[in-house]
Amino acid sequence: MFDRQLLALARRPLTALAAILQRRGWQADTVSWLGFTAGVLAAGLIALQYTALAVLAIALNRLADGVDGELARRNGPTERGAFLDITLDFLFYALIPLAFALADPAANALAAAVLLFSFVGTGSSFLAFAILAERRGLRSAAYPAKGFYYLGGLTEAGETLLVFVLMCLWPGWFAGLAWGFAALCLLATALRLHAGLRLLAAQPSLPSD
Repeated sequence: MFDRQLLALARRPLTALAAILQRRGWQADTVSWLGFTAGVLAAGLIALQYTALAVLAIALNRLADGVDGELARRNGPTERGAFLDITLDFLFYALIPLAFALADPAANALAAAVLLFSFVGTGSSFLAFAILAERRGLRSAAYPAKGFYYLGGLTEAGETLLVFVLMCLWPGWFAGLAWGFAALCLLATALRLHAGLRLLAAQPSLPSD
């Protein structure tokens, strides 16, 4: 919901950092892998109940996610890079609830499972629409720099990051936060389904293979 505003605020420092890395010969894929490594570290710290330290690793993951996109735009975006970026992002988002379930299965496992189910809803509706929008040549005016149609929603990266940080700072609240955010994600899925069906209905159907 707030990603467009957050991206606008972060663009200047991310662009500056990407320029430094470009001059040193860095590739976007390298930054993507380093960011994912930080995400795995965050999950490990959460599972071991060092949740405050995990906030730093999560921040590094999100910083890398912003920098790799800027670096890709400077070096020339590739389909391979876009595929790697989005795959690692979705794996990172799944790792954090899993880590809380491992940290305290009795208290957290059910809430983590429901949260992961809701992530499947937001992720599948997001990616399925992006595939069909690409086939029809649709582009998002709200996110013109994205390499695919970015169908925004109620729960985007910014909101997910905020919830993850709250979970790490107050791990005893994980279950309540997970149930609440899962409900928002399922609502976001329903809204995306409505928006996607409406947008696709306005476009001519493609012949089936």
